[in-house]
Amino acid sequence: MAVGSAQADVQALVQLMHAMNVEPEELLAAARPQNVPTFEEFMRLVRAAASPGLQRSYKSYWDRIVECWGGRRLNEPTPREVGELLEHIRANALRRRTHVDGAGAVCNLYYALLRVYRFAIDQEVLSSRQDPMPKVPRPRSAKSQRHALSPQLYQEIVRTAVGTGRDPRLDGLILRFHLETAARTGGALNLRPMDLDPERLLVTLREKGSIQRLQPVSRTLMRALLDHAEERGARDKASPLFRFRDGRPLTKRRYETLWIRVGKYVPAIGEENISMHWLRHTTLTWVERNFGVAVAVAYAGHSAGLSLWRGVTAHYVKASLEEVATALQALTGEPHPLAAHWSWSAAALEVHPLQEAGR
Repeated sequence: MAVGSAQADVQALVQLMHAMNVEPEELLAAARPQNVPTFEEFMRLVRAAASPGLQRSYKSYWDRIVECWGGRRLNEPTPREVGELLEHIRANALRRRTHVDGAGAVCNLYYALLRVYRFAIDQEVLSSRQDPMPKVPRPRSAKSQRHALSPQLYQEIVRTAVGTGRDPRLDGLILRFHLETAARTGGALNLRPMDLDPERLLVTLREKGSIQRLQPVSRTLMRALLDHAEERGARDKASPLFRFRDGRPLTKRRYETLWIRVGKYVPAIGEENISMHWLRHTTLTWVERNFGVAVAVAYAGHSAGLSLWRGVTAHYVKASLEEVATALQALTGEPHPLAAHWSWSAAALEVHPLQEAGR
């Protein structure tokens, strides 16, 4: 073959590759024999590489992927088949009392599968072109219908919970705990005796992503938590604090049964699917209305980047733990040792350097 002819063929091939948006490395990879693992085989590596938090979040969804596609190879599913899997999950999602048409299950499965393919690309098991996820529309999260409860409705919920259950002290304690701290369910289930600081009236909350934060509580609540731990056998400082009467640690199921029971007497619970998370909305709404967004963000344990401000200002107006304690003090009507006892006013500027210099 003439040199000129070979060069012309190479040039034509390069132009064709450019037109098809194909890189030389992809041609070489395609020419090499591939032994793409199945989902069941590869999922072991995904689980082993995932953090404990991700394992907890995605375990059930990775299980479902293996259940549906375990024997298939990673490069086999098409974008259309991914969409069909998402709809299958939606149709078979567990219908809890607070479900929203399976939207949460669909979103979680989407992100669980997204992590599988990203890990496969990072490990060079697949090329980016073999990833079907970019062609799959991202599911929309269901719009939250939660909002702050009125004081009257909250009081009715507490009276009903305490008056209709077999363990009124536990019901009253967890409702008070969530209202004061605006903690998520995990914050209560993960609470340990060692997380209580009776002197400074603080509890350490461990919630999403194992993030820890200090949260002020009233002296009344702190005393109740200490008594509960002592009475129900939570003497191991590293063991769960909230417990049933027989000493077993509290479970998520206990929360669900509480709201199902109270919902039989309070119609609004069933009509609006009210759950414990609504108390978080209630407290944070009250804090925001009375102390501003910065304090509400700190009270919630959110980072400044999640605040309502979008810009550099958020870095300059973060709220302190003392300001959170001040908000709690106003909420409960009980003095807190960390609450701020000062305020900026004209009196704070009476002795001003400029005034002194002018004398």
